[in-house]
Amino acid sequence: MFTKKTNKFRKKNAVQKKRRDKKEITWFKAWLGGLGLTWLWLYFFLNAPARQKIETAMLNTFAIAVLATTLALALAWGYALTVYYARRKGRFTEQVSDILFSTWRALPQILGLLFGYVLLAYFQQSQHWALPPVLFFLALTVALVVFPELGDLLLERIAYFQKSDFFDAMRVSGVRDSQIINYDILFKNSRVHILNKLIAVFGMTFFLLISVDFIVSVGLSQSVSLVNMPKTLGNILAHIDSKQDILAIGRVLSHPGQFISLFFTHLQGVSVAFIIVFSLLALYKISQHFSRRLEI
Repeated sequence: MFTKKTNKFRKKNAVQKKRRDKKEITWFKAWLGGLGLTWLWLYFFLNAPARQKIETAMLNTFAIAVLATTLALALAWGYALTVYYARRKGRFTEQVSDILFSTWRALPQILGLLFGYVLLAYFQQSQHWALPPVLFFLALTVALVVFPELGDLLLERIAYFQKSDFFDAMRVSGVRDSQIINYDILFKNSRVHILNKLIAVFGMTFFLLISVDFIVSVGLSQSVSLVNMPKTLGNILAHIDSKQDILAIGRVLSHPGQFISLFFTHLQGVSVAFIIVFSLLALYKISQHFSRRLEI
């Protein structure tokens, strides 16, 4: 009798743990499902030109975020190796690298992104870049301001293994430092930690990109229209039609009867706002649950 209860209790705990472990997958599916349902709603109730604007803006935003996250990983990897070898070479090189990277880290992220937009506007006025180079430039700008956080994680992983016998044993065996760090530490034993950080960096990139796009589109709308910036969720939200749709949400507070009409007559702004907020929430939850499972 006691054995049956114990087995039942263990099975129950195993099922609960399994459900807990899959929460980030559940949120990922919910995110994709929510975006899919939103697109279906737009397909049936929003005019084709406005829907195509949202589709283009969404694809551009996610393309920049994915590319920026990839570039941030490459920059962070190079940053970690540079700091490691600078520390091994001597006190002077360590101090120089610390000063350089600390100075770069002190630059506010929003300010760095705004400076990148100024450069892009300058290049666009004189050369009129095509869409792919513009997206790459924006992704590189975002990557340059977010890579230090990812680089700190890589340095923490290297420092963690340096304290163990594993690192010294590999060096005594004749294995080069570059192979130990790049393959044995970072690639082989830190992939899950790096993936967890990449999810967070992707969410942060998504937020920063939309924020700066919105600021630039609202504050410098005349200048931006001259340089033909690519459509993103941020500048679509700053469009006059979307702003009127967002203001309509505020009117619902005093006129609740207009709530249903939001999803038909003010669909562009409401849908863009929903995509942004829902994506940020989903990315936060995915990162949060993945981190918890990593700790367990």
